[in-house]
Amino acid sequence: MKVPAMIAAELRRLTASKMGIIALIALVCVPILYGGLYLWANQDPYAKFPEVPVALVVDDAGAPAPTTGSEPATDENVNYGEDVAENLIDGNAFDWQRMSADEAADALREGAVDFTVTIPEDFSLALTSAAGDDPHQARIELETNDANNYLASSMGTQAVEKIRSSVAEMVGSEAAERLLTGLSEVRDNLVTAVEGANQLTDGANSASTGSVSLADGTSKLAAGTSQLASGASTLASGAQQVSDGNRQLADIADRAGSVVQEATDALPQVRDDITTVLTDQGMTPEQIDEVLATLDPLGTRLEEGNTTVQNAVDKVDQLAAGSASVASGASQLASGAKTVATGASAANDGAAKLRDGLSTLASGTAELRDGLADGVDAIPASTPDLRTQQADTIADPVKVSSDKVASAEDYGAGLAPFFAALSAWIGIYALFLIVKPISRRAVTALHSPIRVTLAGWLTPAMLGAVQMLGLMGILAITLGFTFNNPVGTLGVMIVASATFAAIILALNVWLGSVGQFLGLVLMVLQLVTAGGTFPWQTLPAPLAALHHVLPLGYVVDAMRQLMYGGNLGRAGWDLAVLGMWLVGALVLAAIGVTRMTHRRTLRDLQPSLIG
Repeated sequence: MKVPAMIAAELRRLTASKMGIIALIALVCVPILYGGLYLWANQDPYAKFPEVPVALVVDDAGAPAPTTGSEPATDENVNYGEDVAENLIDGNAFDWQRMSADEAADALREGAVDFTVTIPEDFSLALTSAAGDDPHQARIELETNDANNYLASSMGTQAVEKIRSSVAEMVGSEAAERLLTGLSEVRDNLVTAVEGANQLTDGANSASTGSVSLADGTSKLAAGTSQLASGASTLASGAQQVSDGNRQLADIADRAGSVVQEATDALPQVRDDITTVLTDQGMTPEQIDEVLATLDPLGTRLEEGNTTVQNAVDKVDQLAAGSASVASGASQLASGAKTVATGASAANDGAAKLRDGLSTLASGTAELRDGLADGVDAIPASTPDLRTQQADTIADPVKVSSDKVASAEDYGAGLAPFFAALSAWIGIYALFLIVKPISRRAVTALHSPIRVTLAGWLTPAMLGAVQMLGLMGILAITLGFTFNNPVGTLGVMIVASATFAAIILALNVWLGSVGQFLGLVLMVLQLVTAGGTFPWQTLPAPLAALHHVLPLGYVVDAMRQLMYGGNLGRAGWDLAVLGMWLVGALVLAAIGVTRMTHRRTLRDLQPSLIG
């Protein structure tokens, strides 16, 4: 009996009755129903998020609107909580339902909503607190109920994180714009300060130049007044000597004048005394007159001399008084000149310090001017539109540019390789519930392990190909999944089904019903190690090691490469690994069949109890 004949015999056995036909069709449809229904149910769950009920509680009481330093305080308030609520409702990410806190708690407890988001009373106050002396973070409260749905907690966490980032961007943009407006005002003030610093520098330079001239003048003045003080001192000394000599001269003149005056005053008495003496001598009046006439000119000259002397004495006295005044004035002049010289010296020192100080001031104002100019250059000029763009960039500085080497169109398409591969295993496993792994009569009669093995494998492999063709139709037509390489994808599915058929055949040949059970265990192991949902790197080390050994992971990877337009080289390696599993399983099955041919008896020719 040849292999086609054995396959035909097995198919006739399977379709010998109506119930057999129904059973065969039902089992062929198992992977189609499993894979199709599961992927249909999970084709695009994210698109249904707007139908997920979520309670939104807004208790925000608002806060005074923040202002920049130059803006006067206003009575306006901001309410970021209401802004967030409006954005959430308009965004339609979930079915947001505004409720009070009590209503939300009851709805969450009763399962009317999947989770609740609460914006507390101090939300706006906290967001604006950074400008005050008590900065603190704002809170958004998330409450979930895993008794309703565990994944709702994850969804709620992601939703709140998006709310947090959105609020942070909005508030950050406003704060950044206020900061930039303040910086713009600072720049304007710096420009004014630079203009003032320029004027100050010019004035300081002029003052410094003037102070140099002043210092030169005060230096000359100090030198001149010093000479004046020295000359005045010498003059005062000479004037004092003159005054002393004139005083002595005046004293002598006074004494001489007194003597002459006394002589003059005594002249009449002397004339009378001469007259008396001459009379006593017996001279006649005529003689006496002659004598007196001789003396009278002398008296006249004496009187005239007295007048001259007295006039000279007066002049000498005046000279003495004048020289005394000159000596006093010269002394005062010397004292004043000395004071002036001292003051001029002090003025010269002060002028020198002023000159040095103004030079330092001129240098400092120049540095101030240059520093202010650098400050102006460091703060770019801006406009309201530019500040708005800058604020938006500061608040959200990173824009994520996403690109995909290979892309799945939706969540269901992302899971399709995994569940299609799993459906192939389940379909083959189900077929072996009614398909005989090996015909015992053929083993006993033919003694040809290879033909028996091929016949035992090709029957479920062909039925598995039918399963995969039907599943491919469901994925492509009913569910509308797109395939970058549909022929290649179908080919991988058929090869995978044939490989699984060889594996389960080998298990049945060697272990019988125990092998069939191990096929179920092997399916469970591959379910968790294939990396169909989470990356295989997240698995515990022992399970991660199995990922590199068991065939289901290679089927998933090959389908991804061909379905999404990935690396064909990787798909080729995956098919090579499947080929090794296929050949290895068939060789192992053939060895088992060979082992069976040496132990078969005539009882093996009896009809099987199964069918």
